[in-house]
Amino acid sequence: MNAISKPNMSLADAIDQRRSVRGFLPKPVPESTMRAVFEQAQKAPSNCNTQPWEVVVASGALRDSLCKQFVDRAMTGIPSEPDFSYVNKFDGPYRIRQVECASALYGEMEIARDDKAGRNRAALRNFEFFDAPHVAFLCMDRSFGATIALDVGIYAQTLMLAMTAHGISSCAMGSLRSHPDLVREAFGLDENMGVLFGISFGYEDPEVKANKTRTTRVPLNEAVIFKDH
Repeated sequence: MNAISKPNMSLADAIDQRRSVRGFLPKPVPESTMRAVFEQAQKAPSNCNTQPWEVVVASGALRDSLCKQFVDRAMTGIPSEPDFSYVNKFDGPYRIRQVECASALYGEMEIARDDKAGRNRAALRNFEFFDAPHVAFLCMDRSFGATIALDVGIYAQTLMLAMTAHGISSCAMGSLRSHPDLVREAFGLDENMGVLFGISFGYEDPEVKANKTRTTRVPLNEAVIFKDH
């Protein structure tokens, strides 16, 4: 591992500093750094060490081509056909947190609740990968269910923490599951390989308003129960 690929912060700092970034500079991540980060992510745990994830990363011309295809489908109203089901309705405290997150994000972007055009433009930014120079698609066999998807989630968090430690920003994006056929075609994947979600990554553009968004976490006593008898 050469100097450019060494992490520049501790794990604790990476956990504290990792956040979703929605605006990137055009500067690509050096190949050596990218390989070092994905090599670290390979150490993520999984059930019986099955390592069920398959990850494909688009950069350069392929990234641009996929972006155009995703945007074209969104603009023309072609419905999404994800490989895996998704819960899109939240109730109770989950709905409250969802609304608070959206309010924080749209507030920073100065998009009012009744600004339909503004919200549509913001949604389209997902399919532009927020201008990130790289996008990873996290995949698994379509026969696998939620239990195996948990392993891919553990891999994703390991990957994003490794990115943060190396000074790379990222955004995990469920929207990129919308058109898995485009991903399979671009990478020559088997039809049985399903796309769970994507991660756009690169170097943060500090001038993007959305990047000023900060979210909160519930107190520990609302999320974790400790008992000794």
